[in-house]
Amino acid sequence: MPAGLGGVCRQWQRNARASAWQLGTRAARSATHRTNTAAARAPAEHMSSQKPRVVGLTGSIGMGKSTVSAMFAARGVPVCDADAIVHELYASGGEAVPKVQALFPPGTDLLDADGGIDRRKLSPLVVGDGAKATLKQLEDIVHPLVTDRRKKFVDDNLRTSPFVIVDVPLLYETGGEKDCDAVVVVSTADAQVQRERVLARPNMTAEKLDAILKKQVPDEQKRSRADFVINTATSLADTEAQVDELVRRFTEAER
Repeated sequence: MPAGLGGVCRQWQRNARASAWQLGTRAARSATHRTNTAAARAPAEHMSSQKPRVVGLTGSIGMGKSTVSAMFAARGVPVCDADAIVHELYASGGEAVPKVQALFPPGTDLLDADGGIDRRKLSPLVVGDGAKATLKQLEDIVHPLVTDRRKKFVDDNLRTSPFVIVDVPLLYETGGEKDCDAVVVVSTADAQVQRERVLARPNMTAEKLDAILKKQVPDEQKRSRADFVINTATSLADTEAQVDELVRRFTEAER
């Protein structure tokens, strides 16, 4: 059986940063992008005047969102990770497994050695122009399951915490921002830095990266729509300082 929801949406320990890839020190870019940091940027005009309690965290691939998410968690902020929920749903015994299997003809090879959905086997069946209808059916299965678990997490944790982080890679793409009081976008504001980071990953190619980027709202648009932007083009310490500033703001808003 997969781990429980508490193991998915959890307050990570500080050593979670050790597993996150390094953001790298790019101090030369800090002056250029300093106005985009969370500490310097004022909340967007559309943000509610009420205290933000549900804070969406998002960012395009390679921008450092997972690292920033771990930083929030290391500071005791409850973090709900949408990707981790999907992994749980796809794991052996997960609620999505039989539903995903039912999308395909009997005998379709979808499972891993443990009986969970193997994403490497699933991907070719839902990617491409000829698979758009199947992908939509898959999304109609998975998205409601993720939403239900996220809502439960938020309801449970807001009883004891001033705010929670909802970590969703495709927040704007799925309209998830409407369920948030504020949105934090993680960005380098530098497409070249982004490509360098992603192409350094194992088994990643330029073709795969371009395909992923086509499905994502452009970084510039995300930054323009965000209430706060965390700039990861500088040092890891600087990124942590921006996270500290947001934790301070959101915590003080509760008082």
